[in-house]
Amino acid sequence: MNMKHKKYDTAAWLQHIEEGIEAGPYRPDWESLTRMEVPDWFREEKLGIFIHWGPYSVPAFGNEWYSRNMYIQGTPEYEHHISAYGPQKDFGYKDFIPMLKAGHFNPEEWIRLFREAGAGYIFPVAEHHDGFQMYGSNLSDWNAVEMGPHRDILGELRLVAGAEGLHFCTSSHRAEHWWFMSHGKEFDSDVKDPLEKGDFYWPAMPERDNFDMESEPYPTEEYLTDWLIRTVELVDRYQPELLYFDWWIQHKAFVPYLKRFLAYYYNLGVRLGRPVAVCYKHDALAFGAGIVEMERGGFRDAVAFPWQTDTAVAWNSWCYTDALEYKDSRVIIETLIDIVSRNGNLLLNIGPKADGTIPEGDRRILTELGAWMRVNREAIRGAKPWRIAKEGPTEERSGSFSEEAKNYTEEDFRFTTSGGKLYVFILRKPESGMVSIRSLGRKNRPEATACLEHVKEVTLLGCDVPCSFNMTDECMIVKLPEDTGCKAKEDLPVVLRIRQE
Repeated sequence: MNMKHKKYDTAAWLQHIEEGIEAGPYRPDWESLTRMEVPDWFREEKLGIFIHWGPYSVPAFGNEWYSRNMYIQGTPEYEHHISAYGPQKDFGYKDFIPMLKAGHFNPEEWIRLFREAGAGYIFPVAEHHDGFQMYGSNLSDWNAVEMGPHRDILGELRLVAGAEGLHFCTSSHRAEHWWFMSHGKEFDSDVKDPLEKGDFYWPAMPERDNFDMESEPYPTEEYLTDWLIRTVELVDRYQPELLYFDWWIQHKAFVPYLKRFLAYYYNLGVRLGRPVAVCYKHDALAFGAGIVEMERGGFRDAVAFPWQTDTAVAWNSWCYTDALEYKDSRVIIETLIDIVSRNGNLLLNIGPKADGTIPEGDRRILTELGAWMRVNREAIRGAKPWRIAKEGPTEERSGSFSEEAKNYTEEDFRFTTSGGKLYVFILRKPESGMVSIRSLGRKNRPEATACLEHVKEVTLLGCDVPCSFNMTDECMIVKLPEDTGCKAKEDLPVVLRIRQE
């Protein structure tokens, strides 16, 4: 396979970027960039779909870091690769690309499934750490239009999403490519040294402490400029409404390039007549210059700013593998409720197979989530946090990578509000059918909730029959209907809607 690349005019690209910066109100400094506004639709749509799909979906082993781990001697991926495909010098990661045929990729079917799951936006990965672009590019031959599927995956999804009313967003994980393929230089593999710019594996620099924000070897001007140009080409071509950067972007070397990119991208949004935003992790941007992202975790309490957590349908991988440890649909729904009650959004990842089909386990979760959303959507979409986010004895962890399955009790509740109505999520339905909500007792309410003295009606979403209720000093007692009119699974959370006079 040819390891060369397209030649591009760096100076012309940098001039194009500079013109984009000069043409708009945003400047490449934090004072200017923190004036950005989060798109209104993001505050409205609480559920998005992340999609990890690429050459790593072909071996379907380990996880989406297969391209790195297959070159680390002694790892399960290294041993599996030799057993299944032969030595890395004869069959390297690049040789999976022709096997990513995507013969059953049907963007209409995908988008229909996502929309029916209740999602309002999609986030297909444009380029993962492995460096393969799932879109057409004038900067590199290593893309899905010229290799593998020979289709513009990103472009097709964008077109269908727009037609179906879903917001199109995408992600770039290119920053980590600085070191991602480096271990292939430690033995006789197809990761050759020296590598040239544009080589699929370039630059394959030694991997150090990835959470040291000044780690050596420091990313070079050549690499950082290439990153900037690639990212600008991506937003020029596909005009995503949000762009997600993965974690290594917070390395100190990226700061001036990030500022220039943000000014260009936010000015592009101005020219397009709609605001855009960047989702970021680990304080890579000054607070207020984008949307805070929490990977597989969240905040313990409600916060005043919009934010997002990204997690997957499986505990152990973001891409499809043959050994996925799927979460139960109940865990996904509880996560969504928890996040929304704290003023956040949930970006839920699925991983298609190499042939373009969505695995049955992913499909099952999306289908069950959709059934629950059809009953309870009004308490999620467009909802805001109430004066209290939660009630109950179950403790919450805070921070990234803090997710876990919870054993909620009959005393655990979450709250949102929308359109003058208060919504109470009952995380575990009591066998007695009697719900006691202490936060709504007269003595326990937060200030400015006297309106709860004028409750007109309490209804269980999905039922036509109002619930009987009683206000006391200690709690609000609600009797659930004996026949819940279940339009969702019995073991899933249910929602009370409280209307005022």
